[in-house]
Amino acid sequence: MIDLLRQMAIFAKTVDHGSFRGAAKALNLSPSVVSHHISQLEEQLGTALLYRSTRKLSVTDDGARLLVQARAMVSAAEAGLEDLADRGRELSGQLSLTMPAVMTQTVVTERIATFSAAHPNVHLTIDFSDTRRELIGAGFDLAIRMGWLADSALKARKLFDLDRFLVASPEFLEAQTPPEVPKDLESWSWLELSPVPLKPRFKLPNGKTTTIRPSPRIRVNDAHALRHLARSGAGLAILPDRLVKRDLSDGVLARLRPEWALDPIGVYVVWPPNAPKGGLIARLVQTLAGADPA
Repeated sequence: MIDLLRQMAIFAKTVDHGSFRGAAKALNLSPSVVSHHISQLEEQLGTALLYRSTRKLSVTDDGARLLVQARAMVSAAEAGLEDLADRGRELSGQLSLTMPAVMTQTVVTERIATFSAAHPNVHLTIDFSDTRRELIGAGFDLAIRMGWLADSALKARKLFDLDRFLVASPEFLEAQTPPEVPKDLESWSWLELSPVPLKPRFKLPNGKTTTIRPSPRIRVNDAHALRHLARSGAGLAILPDRLVKRDLSDGVLARLRPEWALDPIGVYVVWPPNAPKGGLIARLVQTLAGADPA
């Protein structure tokens, strides 16, 4: 069937250009290849479509009937391709994006707003959840990921690093014995954001690094809930600096041993490997990475 459709398209172009040579030039084929395809089509249909002479071609009655359908087919295909090309130029369509809820207070949402303002014909659906969603299986076009990416076939681009603080309520900290080394913290009450495994690594003032493996008492899948639990005195939590900045200023949260610097966490955008290079996904990725949204 595919071969027949290709041959019908070549037949229509040959009639429209009046010769094998003219059709060959338009289709970037050789005249002999054009002639071969039309001969194959005639053989498949069991009828002559063109009468050939040394100077011109003429269409048979059967050829004229087929020509109507062949032209309609070519016209529909060209219109569809042109529509897609126009949509790519105008950036219209729909995109769905999943991202951690904690990203609501970062530059990511600002860049999404910038993209939306630049392209009003693009409709966005955003899923904010600290529970990691599947990308392809759940029907999302892109995802923002925090942490360390697992190996996969998805494409990824790092956007930035997010600084993190070790925090707790002042009341909770006053009830503890001040730690002398990070390992002293392993027996404390910890709160964990379940999508990000709790294996804090600290860089000490002497330049050395040390990793501890505490056992969390409470696990949650939402960073805002984690923040509220820490504010309520439920334990230690590791939270993005931007999420706790006001709490620290107001004194409802306090940093524990700020000289023990935590590794920042990477923020990435991931998307399917077969996304068109100049399509909606690629353009949104450019904006998320800080490029011009236009």
